[in-house]
Amino acid sequence: MQQHHTVLLKESIDGLNLEPRDVVVDGTVGQGGHAALIAERVGPHGTVLMLDADESSLAAAKERLAEANTHLIYVHGNFRAIKEHAARAGITSADGILFDLGWHQGQMESGRGFSFREDAPLLMTLTTNPEPYQVTAADIIGNWNEDELVTLFREYGGERFAGRIARTIVETRVRRPITTSKQLADVVQSAVPGKFRGGRIHPATKVFQALRIAVNDELEALKEGIASALQLLAPNGRLAIITFHSLEDKIVKEAFKQAAVDGMGTLITKKPTVPGRSEVLVNRRARSAKLRIFQKHA
Repeated sequence: MQQHHTVLLKESIDGLNLEPRDVVVDGTVGQGGHAALIAERVGPHGTVLMLDADESSLAAAKERLAEANTHLIYVHGNFRAIKEHAARAGITSADGILFDLGWHQGQMESGRGFSFREDAPLLMTLTTNPEPYQVTAADIIGNWNEDELVTLFREYGGERFAGRIARTIVETRVRRPITTSKQLADVVQSAVPGKFRGGRIHPATKVFQALRIAVNDELEALKEGIASALQLLAPNGRLAIITFHSLEDKIVKEAFKQAAVDGMGTLITKKPTVPGRSEVLVNRRARSAKLRIFQKHA
């Protein structure tokens, strides 16, 4: 497994403006990179609630922070209901809340079909064993009609060849089911014009992004999560969100702007903070990251 680099680590934690004894909620704890620094900042009398919808991520964070000298609470759940999850853990207000919307390398190599570089079942779910009622990427690829796939790939992936790709998927699945990530990646690659197959970015990148967003209802979850987090914030508390594509960033930007208009608080970042050149050189996946921070009024 490749080493995981926590994106915008110092910028995001500095931006939360934490003090010793603060109560902080990491709504997407991942492998615990941000949470480890949060724990240092709030100290032995502080509290860090670590929330994640992916059980394997939560386990990795727990291992990483095993020796942290602060009060840690681990909760398996989606940040879209962060206020409710916090309440069940005995937390009614938070001085700082963080959402890092990136997907870490452990998830890409989890065997759930997130990566076109591995041949894994086409799930793209946050859990290894999804419930029978959960829609998987294989369900979408196998059952949605051509027009629905075109719309999905265009709206959630910004895919310029959405029509060609959708048509090829529909034609292919008549002959054989598409059930693994490699099968799908090969189909997508065969659908795009030849001159677009050998670039730095794999032709299936945007299709995989669109499917992952749809399977996990990511955009609606983000809208609900922001609303829930703003309710949970204590007076003068800050909410920091790191996004990785324009659909997410637009939601955060508009939600924070509306919250400011409604008199809830102030935009700390008038423009998003982005990684410096040195961070991007070390971690290419950081190149699209944007950090926005909102502070609730006293």
